[in-house]
Amino acid sequence: MNFHQKPITFVSNITIKVENIDRSIAFYKNIVGFNVLKRTETSAELTADGITGILTVEQPEAVLPKQGRTTGLYHFAILLPSRKDLANFVYHTVDVGLELGASDHLVSEALYFSDPDGNGIEVYQDRDPSTWTWNGDHVNMAVDPLDFEDLLQEGERGAWQGLPKQTVMGHIHLHVADIPTTKHFYEKGLGFETVSQFGNQALFISKGKYHHHIGLNTWNGVGALPPAENSAGLKHFTLTYADHAVEDVVKQLRAIGAIVEQKDGKASTVDPSGNIIILSY
Repeated sequence: MNFHQKPITFVSNITIKVENIDRSIAFYKNIVGFNVLKRTETSAELTADGITGILTVEQPEAVLPKQGRTTGLYHFAILLPSRKDLANFVYHTVDVGLELGASDHLVSEALYFSDPDGNGIEVYQDRDPSTWTWNGDHVNMAVDPLDFEDLLQEGERGAWQGLPKQTVMGHIHLHVADIPTTKHFYEKGLGFETVSQFGNQALFISKGKYHHHIGLNTWNGVGALPPAENSAGLKHFTLTYADHAVEDVVKQLRAIGAIVEQKDGKASTVDPSGNIIILSY
């Protein structure tokens, strides 16, 4: 099953704010492997396949450095099509001197690093969904050490040629102010289902039995406040729904008292922690 296409609801684009647009474009092209789809003086839409923009970087006026201990972006996650691609990317990171964190999550193998502004990035590949273990509606995930020796046997030094065309935005992970109100908003308002939860510290939600399209945590502190509007970090992210399902989602959001703005045929909402979400189809 493809967990990142309609009719499943998925994260289709992330828009982040950066301090220096030229520096960021160079990083995302040379280190991560994106191509530039569109460019202005202060923004760039980045693509893997040359057609679809999955990451947008913008330099706001009077931009401030990314603020700590706030709500907003923990990381966005770029999903590679194969384990071989992930191994080739590891060889590439060695060649360019990029420091990595890494985890085996049982459902996936993941690498972690940050861009020059401190925006968190995950690059990962999914294990075959037939190997995921479900206990009812909850999927087993872990934070185990990644077996680099085994992974690197899949790849080849020098084989990395940038992000493969089949690369998609796999998920987003957010800092939020608390779990109970967040859970209510994303389930009752946006229509997601909880597939894993770690007390009142972290929540993982998805559609279509994916291991998670959105992660949510309170690791920056319960009651954390949103960052300044012109701070580097998350600007907004886009959820793509099945055709015309947005109309029902807007009704659900208003029924729980959420803010919904509709303008020029587009809808947007704000979660209880100030994270802005664009609703698309």
